[in-house]
Amino acid sequence: MVSKMDEVITLLENAMNDRGVPKNVKENIEEGLTILKKPGAEGVQIAEAASILDEVSNDPNLSVYGRTILWDAISKLEALK
Repeated sequence: MVSKMDEVITLLENAMNDRGVPKNVKENIEEGLTILKKPGAEGVQIAEAASILDEVSNDPNLSVYGRTILWDAISKLEALK
């Protein structure tokens, strides 16, 4: 069975491979992935990653599809808090 955290990580990794996602957005997604993959206080990590993703989801160069992926990842992270 796949955990919610694994689902989020998979979503974000897929977004990293999407050619329609701008480079600056990918850098922020990568930062969020790094935070989520670190061992430690999971609640703090989840909140920090969700904050980064929420901020970057407002990028005007991000496609509707890319924005939807980020919103899906954010909602799954918030459900984990």
